Amino acid sequence: MTALRRRMVEDLRIRNYSPRTIDTYTRCVAKYAEHFGRSPDRLGPEDVHTYQKWMIETKKVSWSTFNQAVCALRFLYTVTLDRKITIEHIPFAKKERKLPDILSVAEVGRLFQAVDNLKHRTVLMTMYGAGLRLSEALALRVADIDSERMRMHIRMGKGKKDRFAILSASLLDAVREYWRAYRPGPWLFPGDPPDHPLTPTGIQRVTKQARLRAGLCKRVTTHTLRHCFATHLLEAGTDIKTIQHLLGHRNISTTSIYLHIAGNAAQSVDQASDLLKIACGTAPGS
Repeated sequence: MTALRRRMVEDLRIRNYSPRTIDTYTRCVAKYAEHFGRSPDRLGPEDVHTYQKWMIETKKVSWSTFNQAVCALRFLYTVTLDRKITIEHIPFAKKERKLPDILSVAEVGRLFQAVDNLKHRTVLMTMYGAGLRLSEALALRVADIDSERMRMHIRMGKGKKDRFAILSASLLDAVREYWRAYRPGPWLFPGDPPDHPLTPTGIQRVTKQARLRAGLCKRVTTHTLRHCFATHLLEAGTDIKTIQHLLGHRNISTTSIYLHIAGNAAQSVDQASDLLKIACGTAPGS
C-alpha cells in the first residue's frame, strides 16, 4: 500500500466512512492513477475532467460507477491532499430508473424449495421474512433474535444505522429449526471459520442456482427478496410509511418506488405480518 493510499484510508476511517465505502473509494482512485500512469498527487483538476469524459464517452460506465469515482476523487483532493480545488460532475445522461423484477408469493416459495441446504435456505427466508439486505442478514448474531418481543436487532445497517426488523411466527419457527440443527453462535449464520459470518458471495451463488432449479424466468438476486418483501407488504395493505420504517429507508421517496410495482388489489392487513407463512404454504416445522 502506497503512503498516499494509506493516508486516504486513514482520513476515511477518521470520518467514519464504512469499510465498503473505503474499499470503493480507494479502488476508484487506483483506477484513476492507473489510467494516467502517474500518482494522483501529480495530477490535477484538468486531469479529473479528462478522466470524467473518458468514463462517459469511451468507457460508457453507469451513473453509479461515474458518481463513485467523482466522489472518491473529490475526497482525495479536498481532504487527503488538502487542495482548494473544485471537482464537479460533468453533464451525464439522465440516470435510468429501472423497476426491479418482483416474484409472486408462490414464486418466492418455489425459490426456497429449490435450496437444499438448511442454513442457506434460512438465510434467504430471513431476508424475505424481514426485508433485510444480505449484509444485514449475515451480520445477525444469535443474541439479536428477540423471540419475546418478536423482532430482530439489525446493528449497523446501511448508513451505520441500527433498527429493529419484524420477526414473524413463521420466521421464528424457521430460525429455531435451523438453530436446533446447527447450534450456531455467536453468529447466527457462521461461515468457515465459524468465528466469522458467511460470505455474501456464497449466498449470491446459491440464489442464482436456486433460480435455475425453480425454473424462474425473472431476474433474481439476493436483493430481489427485499424488494418482494416491500411489494408484498404493500399489496397486503401495509402503509408506505410503515414499510419505510421496516426497510430502514431515510427518505420516503426511496420506498415510493414500490407504489409503481405493487398490484392494485390490497389484501387483508393481517396477512402482512407473516409473508413467509404465505410463501411457504404453512409455517416451517408445522
